[in-house]
Amino acid sequence: MSFPESIRSIYQAQLAEIHHAGIFKEERFIHSSQSADIEVEFPSGSELKKVINMCANNYLGLSSHPEVIKAAHEGLETRGYGMSSVRFICGTQDIHRELENRVTEFLGTEDTILFPSCMDANAGVFEAILTSEDIMISDRLVHASIIDGMRLCSAQHDTFKHLSMEHLEEKLQLHADKRLKLVITDGVFSMDGDTAMLDKMVELCEKYGAMLLVDDSHATGFIGKTGRGTHEYCNVFGKIDIITTTFGKALGGASGGCVSGRNEIVEMCRQKARPYLFSNTIAPVIVSGVLKVFDILSGSTERRDKL
Repeated sequence: MSFPESIRSIYQAQLAEIHHAGIFKEERFIHSSQSADIEVEFPSGSELKKVINMCANNYLGLSSHPEVIKAAHEGLETRGYGMSSVRFICGTQDIHRELENRVTEFLGTEDTILFPSCMDANAGVFEAILTSEDIMISDRLVHASIIDGMRLCSAQHDTFKHLSMEHLEEKLQLHADKRLKLVITDGVFSMDGDTAMLDKMVELCEKYGAMLLVDDSHATGFIGKTGRGTHEYCNVFGKIDIITTTFGKALGGASGGCVSGRNEIVEMCRQKARPYLFSNTIAPVIVSGVLKVFDILSGSTERRDKL
Protein backbone atom coordinates (compact mmCIF):
# COMPACT_ATOMS: atom_id res chain seq x y z
CA MET A 1 0.00 0.00 0.00
CA SER A 2 1.36 3.42 -0.98
CA PHE A 3 1.46 5.78 1.98
CA PRO A 4 4.76 7.68 1.68
CA GLU A 5 6.13 9.99 4.35
CA SER A 6 5.17 12.99 2.21
CA ILE A 7 1.50 12.06 2.61
CA ARG A 8 1.87 11.10 6.28
CA SER A 9 3.45 14.49 7.05
CA ILE A 10 0.44 16.32 5.59
CA TYR A 11 -1.94 14.62 8.02
CA GLN A 12 0.45 14.95 10.91
CA ALA A 13 0.63 18.70 10.30
CA GLN A 14 -3.16 18.96 10.18
CA LEU A 15 -3.52 17.01 13.42
CA ALA A 16 -0.90 19.22 15.05
CA GLU A 17 -2.93 22.28 14.03
CA ILE A 18 -6.04 20.79 15.66
CA HIS A 19 -4.03 20.18 18.85
CA HIS A 20 -2.65 23.73 18.77
CA ALA A 21 -6.14 25.19 18.33
CA GLY A 22 -7.30 23.38 21.47
CA ILE A 23 -10.05 21.43 19.70
CA PHE A 24 -8.46 17.97 19.57
CA LYS A 25 -11.06 15.44 20.72
CA GLU A 26 -10.10 12.64 23.10
CA GLU A 27 -12.45 9.86 24.12
CA ARG A 28 -13.17 8.80 27.67
CA PHE A 29 -13.92 5.11 28.16
CA ILE A 30 -16.93 4.26 30.33
CA HIS A 31 -16.59 1.01 32.27
CA SER A 32 -20.26 0.85 33.24
CA SER A 33 -23.66 1.27 31.65
CA GLN A 34 -24.77 4.72 30.52
CA SER A 35 -26.33 6.34 33.58
CA ALA A 36 -26.29 9.39 35.84
CA ASP A 37 -23.34 7.89 37.75
CA ILE A 38 -20.63 6.22 35.68
CA GLU A 39 -17.12 4.74 35.99
CA VAL A 40 -14.76 6.46 33.58
CA GLU A 41 -11.21 5.76 32.40
CA PHE A 42 -9.64 9.09 31.50
CA PRO A 43 -7.07 9.40 28.65
CA SER A 44 -4.31 10.40 31.05
CA GLY A 45 -4.15 6.97 32.59
CA SER A 46 -5.86 3.71 33.44
CA GLU A 47 -7.28 4.92 36.75
CA LEU A 48 -11.06 4.61 36.97
CA LYS A 49 -13.05 7.46 38.47
CA LYS A 50 -16.66 7.47 39.59
CA VAL A 51 -18.24 10.65 38.29
CA ILE A 52 -21.64 12.27 37.81
CA ASN A 53 -22.52 12.22 34.11
CA MET A 54 -23.97 15.56 32.98
CA CYS A 55 -23.10 15.41 29.27
CA ALA A 56 -25.05 12.48 27.82
CA ASN A 57 -28.38 12.90 25.99
CA ASN A 58 -29.94 10.25 28.22
CA TYR A 59 -32.61 12.77 29.23
CA LEU A 60 -35.08 10.31 30.76
CA GLY A 61 -32.60 7.76 32.10
CA LEU A 62 -33.91 5.04 29.79
CA SER A 63 -30.59 3.92 28.28
CA SER A 64 -30.18 1.23 30.92
CA HIS A 65 -33.78 0.88 32.12
CA PRO A 66 -34.41 -2.77 33.09
CA GLU A 67 -37.69 -3.01 31.15
CA VAL A 68 -36.04 -1.66 28.00
CA ILE A 69 -33.15 -4.11 28.37
CA LYS A 70 -35.62 -6.97 28.88
CA ALA A 71 -37.56 -5.98 25.77
CA ALA A 72 -34.32 -5.81 23.77
CA HIS A 73 -33.44 -9.34 24.92
CA GLU A 74 -36.88 -10.58 23.87
CA GLY A 75 -36.49 -8.92 20.48
CA LEU A 76 -33.11 -10.58 20.06
CA GLU A 77 -34.59 -14.00 20.84
CA THR A 78 -37.71 -13.68 18.65
CA ARG A 79 -36.54 -11.56 15.69
CA GLY A 80 -32.77 -12.14 15.57
CA TYR A 81 -29.66 -9.97 15.69
CA GLY A 82 -29.74 -8.15 12.35
CA MET A 83 -31.66 -7.87 9.09
CA SER A 84 -28.79 -8.11 6.56
CA SER A 85 -30.89 -6.19 4.08
CA VAL A 86 -32.51 -2.90 3.21
CA ARG A 87 -36.20 -2.35 3.80
CA PHE A 88 -37.64 -2.79 0.29
CA ILE A 89 -35.80 -6.06 -0.46
CA CYS A 90 -36.21 -8.32 2.58
CA GLY A 91 -35.40 -6.03 5.50
CA THR A 92 -38.84 -5.24 6.90
CA GLN A 93 -40.30 -7.08 9.89
CA ASP A 94 -43.70 -6.58 11.45
CA ILE A 95 -42.08 -4.76 14.39
CA HIS A 96 -40.59 -2.12 12.07
CA ARG A 97 -44.04 -1.12 10.85
CA GLU A 98 -45.34 -1.35 14.42
CA LEU A 99 -42.70 1.16 15.54
CA GLU A 100 -43.51 3.48 12.64
CA ASN A 101 -47.17 3.44 13.68
CA ARG A 102 -46.27 4.12 17.30
CA VAL A 103 -44.11 7.09 16.35
CA THR A 104 -46.87 8.47 14.11
CA GLU A 105 -49.38 8.26 16.94
CA PHE A 106 -46.95 9.77 19.47
CA LEU A 107 -45.95 12.71 17.26
CA GLY A 108 -49.44 13.34 15.87
CA THR A 109 -48.43 13.00 12.22
CA GLU A 110 -49.81 11.07 9.24
CA ASP A 111 -47.04 8.52 8.67
CA THR A 112 -43.44 7.68 9.63
CA ILE A 113 -40.42 6.07 7.98
CA LEU A 114 -37.47 4.67 9.95
CA PHE A 115 -33.82 5.43 9.19
CA PRO A 116 -30.59 4.01 10.68
CA SER A 117 -30.11 7.38 12.44
CA CYS A 118 -31.49 10.91 12.39
CA MET A 119 -28.26 11.85 10.64
CA ASP A 120 -29.41 9.54 7.82
CA ALA A 121 -32.96 10.91 7.98
CA ASN A 122 -31.66 14.44 7.47
CA ALA A 123 -29.28 13.22 4.77
CA GLY A 124 -32.14 11.64 2.82
CA VAL A 125 -35.24 13.79 3.20
CA PHE A 126 -34.26 16.96 1.29
CA GLU A 127 -33.02 15.25 -1.86
CA ALA A 128 -36.10 13.01 -1.87
CA ILE A 129 -38.69 15.80 -1.82
CA LEU A 130 -37.06 18.87 -3.44
CA THR A 131 -35.63 19.80 -6.85
CA SER A 132 -33.60 22.66 -8.30
CA GLU A 133 -36.85 24.61 -8.71
CA ASP A 134 -37.29 24.75 -4.92
CA ILE A 135 -35.81 26.68 -1.99
CA MET A 136 -34.64 25.60 1.46
CA ILE A 137 -34.72 28.40 4.07
CA SER A 138 -32.97 27.35 7.27
CA ASP A 139 -32.22 28.87 10.65
CA ARG A 140 -28.53 29.76 10.73
CA LEU A 141 -27.87 27.50 13.72
CA VAL A 142 -29.43 24.24 12.49
CA HIS A 143 -27.69 20.98 13.33
CA ALA A 144 -24.72 19.75 11.30
CA SER A 145 -26.73 16.81 9.97
CA ILE A 146 -29.25 19.21 8.42
CA ILE A 147 -26.44 21.20 6.83
CA ASP A 148 -24.98 18.03 5.34
CA GLY A 149 -28.41 16.92 4.08
CA MET A 150 -29.02 20.27 2.40
CA ARG A 151 -25.63 20.03 0.68
CA LEU A 152 -26.77 16.79 -0.97
CA CYS A 153 -29.90 18.42 -2.38
CA SER A 154 -30.14 20.30 -5.69
CA ALA A 155 -32.61 22.84 -4.27
CA GLN A 156 -31.46 26.41 -3.70
CA HIS A 157 -30.56 27.38 -0.14
CA ASP A 158 -30.95 30.53 1.95
CA THR A 159 -30.84 31.23 5.68
CA PHE A 160 -32.51 33.49 8.23
CA LYS A 161 -31.04 34.95 11.41
CA HIS A 162 -31.34 32.66 14.42
CA LEU A 163 -34.91 32.76 15.78
CA SER A 164 -35.68 35.96 13.84
CA MET A 165 -39.23 35.68 12.54
CA GLU A 166 -38.95 39.09 10.87
CA HIS A 167 -35.96 37.91 8.83
CA LEU A 168 -37.70 34.63 8.00
CA GLU A 169 -40.70 36.55 6.63
CA GLU A 170 -38.38 38.67 4.49
CA LYS A 171 -36.85 35.50 3.03
CA LEU A 172 -40.28 33.98 2.36
CA GLN A 173 -41.25 37.14 0.49
CA LEU A 174 -37.96 37.12 -1.42
CA HIS A 175 -38.48 33.55 -2.61
CA ALA A 176 -42.22 33.77 -3.29
CA ASP A 177 -41.68 32.67 -6.90
CA LYS A 178 -40.16 29.29 -6.04
CA ARG A 179 -42.12 26.11 -6.79
CA LEU A 180 -41.75 24.77 -3.25
CA LYS A 181 -40.50 26.55 -0.13
CA LEU A 182 -39.25 24.52 2.85
CA VAL A 183 -38.50 26.28 6.14
CA ILE A 184 -36.05 24.29 8.27
CA THR A 185 -35.26 24.53 11.98
CA ASP A 186 -34.25 22.58 15.05
CA GLY A 187 -36.96 22.28 17.70
CA VAL A 188 -34.58 22.65 20.64
CA PHE A 189 -31.14 23.83 19.56
CA SER A 190 -28.65 21.44 21.13
CA MET A 191 -25.75 23.83 21.65
CA ASP A 192 -27.66 26.75 23.19
CA GLY A 193 -30.78 25.08 24.56
CA ASP A 194 -33.14 27.67 23.10
CA THR A 195 -36.41 26.73 21.43
CA ALA A 196 -37.76 27.51 17.97
CA MET A 197 -40.89 29.67 17.87
CA LEU A 198 -42.88 27.06 16.02
CA ASP A 199 -46.20 28.83 16.55
CA LYS A 200 -44.92 31.89 14.68
CA MET A 201 -43.22 29.73 12.05
CA VAL A 202 -46.44 27.83 11.36
CA GLU A 203 -48.27 31.14 10.90
CA LEU A 204 -45.66 32.37 8.42
CA CYS A 205 -45.60 29.09 6.51
CA GLU A 206 -49.39 29.12 6.20
CA LYS A 207 -49.30 32.76 5.08
CA TYR A 208 -46.70 32.18 2.35
CA GLY A 209 -47.57 28.63 1.32
CA ALA A 210 -44.39 27.03 2.65
CA MET A 211 -43.70 23.68 4.30
CA LEU A 212 -42.03 23.41 7.72
CA LEU A 213 -39.42 20.83 8.77
CA VAL A 214 -38.39 20.49 12.42
CA ASP A 215 -35.50 18.36 13.69
CA ASP A 216 -36.78 17.57 17.17
CA SER A 217 -34.02 15.22 18.29
CA HIS A 218 -33.34 17.19 21.48
CA ALA A 219 -37.03 17.39 22.41
CA THR A 220 -38.84 14.16 21.52
CA GLY A 221 -39.87 12.31 24.66
CA PHE A 222 -39.68 15.08 27.22
CA ILE A 223 -40.47 18.57 25.87
CA GLY A 224 -44.14 19.54 26.07
CA LYS A 225 -46.84 18.58 28.57
CA THR A 226 -46.73 14.89 27.64
CA GLY A 227 -43.27 14.83 26.05
CA ARG A 228 -44.40 14.83 22.43
CA GLY A 229 -41.89 17.52 21.52
CA THR A 230 -41.46 21.16 20.62
CA HIS A 231 -44.66 21.23 18.55
CA GLU A 232 -46.64 20.22 21.65
CA TYR A 233 -44.77 22.82 23.74
CA CYS A 234 -45.62 25.54 21.18
CA ASN A 235 -49.26 24.44 20.78
CA VAL A 236 -48.94 23.49 17.11
CA PHE A 237 -49.40 19.75 17.54
CA GLY A 238 -50.44 18.22 14.21
CA LYS A 239 -49.44 21.31 12.21
CA ILE A 240 -45.81 20.45 11.39
CA ASP A 241 -45.33 19.06 7.89
CA ILE A 242 -42.10 17.13 8.55
CA ILE A 243 -40.50 16.06 11.83
CA THR A 244 -37.14 14.33 11.91
CA THR A 245 -36.00 12.87 15.20
CA THR A 246 -33.85 10.22 16.85
CA PHE A 247 -34.16 7.20 19.12
CA GLY A 248 -30.57 7.80 20.22
CA LYS A 249 -31.29 10.35 22.94
CA ALA A 250 -34.34 10.38 25.23
CA LEU A 251 -35.98 7.38 23.53
CA GLY A 252 -33.58 4.75 24.86
CA GLY A 253 -30.31 6.19 23.60
CA ALA A 254 -29.34 3.38 21.23
CA SER A 255 -29.59 4.39 17.57
CA GLY A 256 -32.09 4.90 14.80
CA GLY A 257 -34.14 7.84 13.61
CA CYS A 258 -37.10 8.72 11.44
CA VAL A 259 -38.92 11.12 9.18
CA SER A 260 -42.50 11.63 10.33
CA GLY A 261 -45.06 13.84 8.64
CA ARG A 262 -47.40 14.13 5.69
CA ASN A 263 -48.24 10.88 3.89
CA GLU A 264 -46.83 12.03 0.57
CA ILE A 265 -43.56 13.21 2.10
CA VAL A 266 -43.01 9.86 3.81
CA GLU A 267 -43.83 7.95 0.63
CA MET A 268 -41.35 10.07 -1.36
CA CYS A 269 -38.70 9.11 1.19
CA ARG A 270 -39.58 5.43 0.78
CA GLN A 271 -39.12 5.76 -2.96
CA LYS A 272 -36.13 8.09 -3.20
CA ALA A 273 -34.23 8.65 0.08
CA ARG A 274 -30.83 7.07 -0.49
CA PRO A 275 -29.89 6.34 3.16
CA TYR A 276 -33.18 4.41 3.41
CA LEU A 277 -32.77 2.58 0.11
CA PHE A 278 -29.11 1.64 0.55
CA SER A 279 -28.62 1.12 4.33
CA ASN A 280 -29.48 -1.87 6.45
CA THR A 281 -32.68 -1.73 8.45
CA ILE A 282 -32.56 -0.83 12.14
CA ALA A 283 -31.70 -3.98 14.10
CA PRO A 284 -34.67 -5.81 15.67
CA VAL A 285 -33.12 -5.56 19.15
CA ILE A 286 -33.24 -1.73 18.93
CA VAL A 287 -36.78 -1.67 17.53
CA SER A 288 -37.97 -3.86 20.41
CA GLY A 289 -36.29 -1.62 22.96
CA VAL A 290 -37.79 1.55 21.50
CA LEU A 291 -41.25 0.01 21.45
CA LYS A 292 -40.90 -0.59 25.20
CA VAL A 293 -39.78 3.03 25.63
CA PHE A 294 -43.05 4.17 24.06
CA ASP A 295 -44.95 1.87 26.44
CA ILE A 296 -43.22 3.57 29.36
CA LEU A 297 -43.80 7.09 28.05
CA SER A 298 -47.43 6.42 27.16
CA GLY A 299 -48.15 4.93 30.57
CA SER A 300 -46.92 7.86 32.65
CA THR A 301 -45.29 11.31 32.48
CA GLU A 302 -43.43 10.63 35.74
CA ARG A 303 -39.94 10.69 34.24
CA ARG A 304 -40.63 13.79 32.20
CA ASP A 305 -42.15 15.51 35.26
CA LYS A 306 -39.11 14.63 37.38
CA LEU A 307 -36.76 15.99 34.71
